[in-house]
Amino acid sequence: MLLNYAPPCDPYLEILYQDDFMLVINKPSGLLTVPGKDPKHADCAIARVNRVFPSARIVHRLDMATSGVLCLAMSKEAHRFLSIQFQDRLTNKHYIARVHGQLASKTGSIDLPLICDWPNRPKQMVCHDTGKPSLTHYQVLESEPNATRVKLTPITGRSHQLRVHMLSLGNVILGDRLYATGDALVAAERLQLHAEMLQISHPATEQLMTFEAPVPF
Repeated sequence: MLLNYAPPCDPYLEILYQDDFMLVINKPSGLLTVPGKDPKHADCAIARVNRVFPSARIVHRLDMATSGVLCLAMSKEAHRFLSIQFQDRLTNKHYIARVHGQLASKTGSIDLPLICDWPNRPKQMVCHDTGKPSLTHYQVLESEPNATRVKLTPITGRSHQLRVHMLSLGNVILGDRLYATGDALVAAERLQLHAEMLQISHPATEQLMTFEAPVPF
């Protein structure tokens, strides 16, 4: 349940790229990708986009608290082409996060199956019996006194994958209202997770295109 949903409005819509086939925006933290069931949660990325581009369709999603590169299709045909790339893991993407504490290794991989924690949904959890395969690569970029900046590359696209995988290392993402507690929770006003880069083939030209959004923290 979303309490006091108040998505940011400045900027209302930040477009990184647009043509007749695809649209790429920089979604702010605090804005839903698609509308929630409650009418109070109608304001979202796709609603804002559709005010300007009525034919645009969501191809993939970012968590409400996550900011960064979000790709949309401008037609049914483009939607099919772009969606297949996400489905077949043909895209390249990475995120930047600030996590609590120091990581034991500078680089590594987290290979832990994930499933919805139904009594506590929308939270997810590691489950070796019934969880879906989930893989994340990580690289330390910068160490701070009580935090670490890391580059996260998800190979699979499970819900909350990066958040739960970092939690499993003992390095929860700062400002995570679902998974962080104590110092890690109050260390940041927002979830310190940003989709910095997405590389995907264009629906018409099939040219490989790279989109980036600057990290806001």
